[in-house]
Amino acid sequence: MRRIVATFYEGVAEDEVLRPLYPEEDLGPAEERFLLFLVQYWGGPTTYSDTRGHPRLRMRHAPFAVTPEARDHWLTHFRAGLDAVDLTPEQDAQFWEYVTHAAQFMVNTLE
Repeated sequence: MRRIVATFYEGVAEDEVLRPLYPEEDLGPAEERFLLFLVQYWGGPTTYSDTRGHPRLRMRHAPFAVTPEARDHWLTHFRAGLDAVDLTPEQDAQFWEYVTHAAQFMVNTLE
């Protein structure tokens, strides 16, 4: 999971659409939060909720303009993360299905 998230954030760091959505200069804390969320979502320890409360993904992303373009960039970097690890086709499909639905759910503006 760590490799997926690290690869994702390597892409985000250089992305002209996504990088401005991250207010922190250092992406390390965001990377760690995302890792903890994914670990918890996929059945690992509840460290994310224990430290940050219920995920409430849409609420946490509401202050940011998440456009269809941003969604597509996000998915591109997540796809790179999945491609960086050795998942079975079934695991890959299950992960991809989740993130594509989650990414669409985060879209909150068309502009």
